[in-house]
Order: sequence, then C-alpha cells, then structure tokens
Amino acid sequence: MDRRTFLGTISAATILGRSLAWAVEEHRIKTVGIQLYTVRDVLKQDFDGTLAKIAAIGYRELELGDFVDKPPKVVRDALIRHGLVAPSTHVPFSSLGDQWSKVIEDSKIIGHTYIVNPWIGDDLLARADGWQRAAETFNRAGEISHKTGIQFAYHNHWVEFIPTASGELPYDILLKECDPNLVKMEMDLCWITVGGQDPVKYFAQYPGRFPMVHVKDLKKVPDLATVKGGRFAGASMTDLTEVGSGIIDWKRIFAHSEQAGIQHYFVEHDNPKMPLESARISYEYLQRLRF
Repeated sequence: MDRRTFLGTISAATILGRSLAWAVEEHRIKTVGIQLYTVRDVLKQDFDGTLAKIAAIGYRELELGDFVDKPPKVVRDALIRHGLVAPSTHVPFSSLGDQWSKVIEDSKIIGHTYIVNPWIGDDLLARADGWQRAAETFNRAGEISHKTGIQFAYHNHWVEFIPTASGELPYDILLKECDPNLVKMEMDLCWITVGGQDPVKYFAQYPGRFPMVHVKDLKKVPDLATVKGGRFAGASMTDLTEVGSGIIDWKRIFAHSEQAGIQHYFVEHDNPKMPLESARISYEYLQRLRF
C-alpha cells in the first residue's frame, strides 16, 4: 500500500467512524418526560417545590392528570417558572361528555396538545359491547378536540389484552373501531408486557398510531390469572420498578420508535417508595440509553 492509498484509507475510516458515532448519538431519547402520577404524593404536599425538583433532575416534559387540583392558569404559570411544558394530561372517561368543552378549554390554557383517557370504567367493562361503545365515545371526543388543535388519545392497562367472549382483544377492537386521525394511542409499555403482548408487533401493524408511551419497568411478569381488580392489583404493583432495573428490553422496543411514531416518552412508576429518587433513577437510565 502506497502513502496515498494509506492516507485515503485512514480518511475513509475516520469519516465512517464519525458517521457511526453520529448515528449512535441520534438513536436516543432527546427529551425524557414524566407522568406526574409518579410523584403525586409529594406534589400534594408541595406543588411548586416538587416541580422545581423534577426540573432539577432534568425533566422538561410533564404529563398531568386529574390529581393536579390547581386552576389551569396557576399550573401554566408554574410550568413557565420552572422551564417545563406539559404536552399531555389524563382525564376520566366521565369528562368526555358534557364536561368535554371545559376540559379542552382548560387544556388550551395550560398548553396541552394531547388529552388522554386512561380507563373506560367498570360499567362499560361489564357490557358485552363495552369496548365498541368506548370507541364511539372516543371518536366523538376526538372529533371535537381535533377541531381545536388538540389530539385525543387512549392509554392502556392490561385488561385490554384479555380476550373478550368473542375471542378478540379489546386493544384490537379499539385500534380497528377508532378513527386513526381522531384517536391516537398512548401505549403503556409495562402493562402491555403484563398482558403478554409485544409492543413491536403493534408498532408494525399500526405504524404511526403511538405518539406517546409510558416508560415503566417490571421485575417479573405476573400470571394474569392472579391479577384482580381491573387496572390495578397488588400482584403487579409490587413488581414495578425503576426503568432499567427490570426485565423490559428498552433497546429493542425503542429501536422501533420511528415506526411507532413516538414523540413523547413519559416515565411512570405507580407505587414508588421514594418518588423523587425513583424519578431520578429512571431519568438517568434513559439519558444514557442508546438504541
């Protein structure tokens, strides 16, 4: 090999190395968010101080819920004060009717671009056509919010992956019956795992329908036959853990983020012993993660 060939090889290797380094750097979560349900107990004690601590950890995006009992303008001003934004909030199924316009109005004040329903209610679950009725409600709510520039979405637990009497999975019913433009999915990556399903399969089957995910880890997958109490149960609550400390393969899942359409990643732990410490551990893991 002459000098010119040698130098050309070195240059090519350098360029390739830089390109690979750039690619690895790009395959990461640029903005890690948190669902404030994780810190709900300390939030009640000190709303402003807790937001300050969340911001100090490094979070910039928040997802709210009906446990935040502050007026919309107070919430908006607190977010601005601490350099935070709240692209999303959770609301109960009951608010999708007569209260819906007020929910949208409050969400516009705070700055939400998504409103999410996380549970349809036991009365609908008891009906044979409950999931179809839920889809109808979601489509109506989504059509109204869409006109105001806010996207409606649904958040799953594990009951959506228990077959109905007809053999269908409720999650599949929702994806089939809901208008994909009016109703998006916020996939809880922990609860779908508890339900025995593969998120990547859904990403491939329904690309672009999952703009948000809940990032929550699990020590082991419980036997669904032992899970009682609908969306919450002691058998699984005790198995929750900080992100990166459990069994979920985050690299494999997030390698399909673009296909899924994920734009917001919200850390969540439903029952942390030390909420702020739990939030910190999960944040630091996700900041290091490359996929």
